[in-house]
Amino acid sequence: MITIVLADDHPVVRSGLRALLDSIDGFTVVAEAADGRAAVRLAVEHRPDVLVMDIQMPGLDGIEATRQIVRAAPDTAVLMLTMYEDDDSVFSAMRAGARGYLLKGAQQDDIAHAIRAVAAGQAVFGPGVARRVLGFFADPPAPHHPFPGLTARERDVLDLIAAGRPNSEIAHRLGIAPKTVANHISSIFTKMQVADRAEAIVRARDAGLGRS
Repeated sequence: MITIVLADDHPVVRSGLRALLDSIDGFTVVAEAADGRAAVRLAVEHRPDVLVMDIQMPGLDGIEATRQIVRAAPDTAVLMLTMYEDDDSVFSAMRAGARGYLLKGAQQDDIAHAIRAVAAGQAVFGPGVARRVLGFFADPPAPHHPFPGLTARERDVLDLIAAGRPNSEIAHRLGIAPKTVANHISSIFTKMQVADRAEAIVRARDAGLGRS
């Protein structure tokens, strides 16, 4: 019997997944979490074989929750099930220790197969995600250009944010107006899919920014 914990902040998604998985022989859902902190706690409490995790959740996102689960409950395999398929999300999940990555909308059979595979110690990626992974290793992006979705100016602003510089100093250093800095920051948060400055700093520092 493969034991499963579900972590997603949308109750409808959790209930739908639970109904699906509980109907499959050999699967049992032992608990549900609505945020990342609860996912970590339930992983430690129940030690499930697989934890199906969304990326964007309140409090603690799925990437950081995965990182903590890998340390605290290393026998639990994390399978990402999310709507985000950008390179940053995929490779952040892999670096955090996720064993699988599927997009929401995957077929029921694909989800069941992925759960069995990660429970057995395999790595599993949905078709679109697998193409990204293969493309990355075939032609890896230049290491000095993290977050390719950002413009060069936005990357400059993010580098200074990651270094702990306030908006006023960023404006002075780059020779732009404080309002322009604020507009850049808003665009950066949207493109990086982060909720606040603290989360952006963590992601940027993980990518090597803010160290100069």
